[in-house]
Amino acid sequence: MGHYLAVDLGAESGRVMLGSLEGGRLALEELHRFANTAVHLPTGLYWNSFRLFHDIVHGLGVAGRAPDLKVTGIGIDTWGVDFGLLASDGSLIDCPRHYRDARTNGMMDKLFECVPRGEVFNYTGIQFMQLNSLYQLYAMKLAGSPGLAAADQLLFMPDLLSYWLTGVRKSEMTIASTSQFYDPRTRSFCNEMLDRLGLPTRILPPLVEPGTLLGALREEIAAATHLGPAPVYATAAHDTASAVAAVPAATDTTWCYISSGTWSLMGLELKAPLINERSLEANFTNEIGAEGTVRFLKNIAGMWLLQECRRAWADEGIEYTYDVMTRLADEAGPAEALIDVDAFLHPGDMPNKIAAWLREGGLPAPKKPGAMCRMILESLAARYKQVLETLESLSGRRIEVVHIVGGGSRNRLLNQLVANATGRTVVAGPAEATAMGNVLVQAIAAGELKNLAEGREVVRRSCELETFVPAAAHA
Repeated sequence: MGHYLAVDLGAESGRVMLGSLEGGRLALEELHRFANTAVHLPTGLYWNSFRLFHDIVHGLGVAGRAPDLKVTGIGIDTWGVDFGLLASDGSLIDCPRHYRDARTNGMMDKLFECVPRGEVFNYTGIQFMQLNSLYQLYAMKLAGSPGLAAADQLLFMPDLLSYWLTGVRKSEMTIASTSQFYDPRTRSFCNEMLDRLGLPTRILPPLVEPGTLLGALREEIAAATHLGPAPVYATAAHDTASAVAAVPAATDTTWCYISSGTWSLMGLELKAPLINERSLEANFTNEIGAEGTVRFLKNIAGMWLLQECRRAWADEGIEYTYDVMTRLADEAGPAEALIDVDAFLHPGDMPNKIAAWLREGGLPAPKKPGAMCRMILESLAARYKQVLETLESLSGRRIEVVHIVGGGSRNRLLNQLVANATGRTVVAGPAEATAMGNVLVQAIAAGELKNLAEGREVVRRSCELETFVPAAAHA
């Protein structure tokens, strides 16, 4: 039986999870959960990376205190695009900025003056979002960043944290592929494009496949956590790549996935990237997945809107749990209008932002929190329908099943709304797909599982999945 530690960091919180494989089943146990809170400084919005690392080590220590537990592997996954810059001695000289930092405002248009939009897509096959690593780097260049000038190496968030655990500086491909300066066809960085932009290619780290053994815990961490020289793997380090690895899909159906959390990542698993004029026009992305697959997907705003509404209402002294918000949405009945969920990427006072957007369009604004939540959920379902239809058109496939995984899969109202909107069967779960996928990739690397197909069988045996059929199908 293998015991794996999955460090899973999201935009709101992080956890250290223990995954134990036995008898063809995977059991998860949460050892340590901690907040992930952005820090506003005079120079911008940052991640508190030192605090995150402190909490990771604490979580590993919780595992180390368990009697007779021998850890088979450790792996870290995080959100995409963000990075830190290191000096030649390995010290951090530029802390990771938050992808919602305002420094990238307007940066895409400035970059396209040097390398046109179509050429950027041809190099990378990545969806255009101003938060991408490419525009973060270009903003640093135009601002004359002393950190960029002095940098010896760039490491994406999971790579940075794995380096602090092991002393090994490598970049795992699923996370590198989110940057928009990685080519999924050659599986290498786009040095030619970066040269044209005047961005330094010397700072790019060596690339490794998901499942690569990075090394053992550094001596001081091995001793402090009582884990000894436990192996650390570069798992599928982008959280969506780990989540997709755990999609419990059967091989005899054509399926798409929605990894539902702060963001909704909706797409197909392909054998090769799909980079052409139509996918450029539709603004789809080609990111690397486990076992050499490509995640052909679209980023959608996701539960972010509900999270921001909840935060705004809490500031007014009204505390809602997500379960209460969903119940109020269910009781509110059908929405009177829908919104473009991707129009609300920036934080702050979300209910008023949404109301203003509706009024500008001559649409009625919800008057109660339940109606606001219902409108957001129906708008998400409508957006998923649009993306599903585009996926079918671009791939030439008829999608039969929509798999919703991640924390958002617990929202039964949204699951039913998605089934109704798309006219497809929806299979919800596992909610812990990211941690499960993190463990599965490690277990494959350790030789305990043969491949991804066997890993997905393990997920199906280990989880209670719920199926939703379109409302019309009940008639």
